[in-house]
Amino acid sequence: MPSAEPSPTPAETTAEPSAEVVVSLPRASWAEALGELPGVRAVVWDCAGPVPDPAPQVVVPPYMGAPPLRGSLDRLPALRTVQLLTNGFDGVVEQLPDHVTLCNAAGVHDASTAELAVGLAIAALRGIDDAARSMASGAWTAARRTSLADRRALVLGWGGVGRAVADRLEPFEVQVTAVASAPRVEEGPAGRVRVHGPAELPDLLPEHDLVVVACPLTDATRGLVDAAFLAALPDGALVVNVGRGPVVDTDALLAEVRTGRLRAALDVTDPEPLPPAHPLWSTPGVLVTPHVGGNTTAFRPRALALLREQLQRTVAGAPLLNVVRAGRDAPRG
Repeated sequence: MPSAEPSPTPAETTAEPSAEVVVSLPRASWAEALGELPGVRAVVWDCAGPVPDPAPQVVVPPYMGAPPLRGSLDRLPALRTVQLLTNGFDGVVEQLPDHVTLCNAAGVHDASTAELAVGLAIAALRGIDDAARSMASGAWTAARRTSLADRRALVLGWGGVGRAVADRLEPFEVQVTAVASAPRVEEGPAGRVRVHGPAELPDLLPEHDLVVVACPLTDATRGLVDAAFLAALPDGALVVNVGRGPVVDTDALLAEVRTGRLRAALDVTDPEPLPPAHPLWSTPGVLVTPHVGGNTTAFRPRALALLREQLQRTVAGAPLLNVVRAGRDAPRG
């Protein structure tokens, strides 16, 4: 199972310095906010309309609702890099020419997504969602609920988001266990962190009453949280998903939640967007938010800082950050 997202590390290869780098940004407001950068010309392109002149060498697709890229990018002979504004990159690699390098926005959404994960956990455990529904009828439905304190949390995906979730859970007196694609020991701010591998999940799950899913969607993670995974959790456990919807088997999750044995708090779902009549909306014990983990006021300044850094590196021929896939024989533009 992969980490939550690729770590913001340089690529192994470098590009030749360029006299001028043309970058396309999805909206004029992004170009204005980017500001003047030496050696960079910004054009506005949403990846759907006519190709701008000059044609971009670096493309930044829209944050949400990007059109299919395959046909659009084929019209850019000098294209060398696609820089996403999202952590997730599922479905994008397959659309890119082999010579194009793909970078994601690792680090940009860590804080916002992590705070939502903790917020969802608190809301679901303390019944804030139930209390909000009771307000419509004026019902005073006081009851003893589960505290976040003393929970044993398993964070599934140990990239930037997973680590940020753990950092925020620990002050709430939560015991955190990390799981990633491979077991290892990491040095963290508070000392060494043991990261478990997926083969250890059968032994770990019965000991954890909170699972935070923070991994990307890949062949290895699709359906990872299935009926067997959920059955191994103790009664009363809560599943929080801020990664990708298809990591969790929706039917299996509904089957468990309908019995009252488990609860779920989901910022991402499968399918997505969730149809109005879907049972996740109405099943007791399920809290849903509409994929808003990274869409906060913290997004834009962090995204702009990443774009400036990437463009300056491109101009200088320096290694890029957050490389998901390095292009082969990329044109020097």
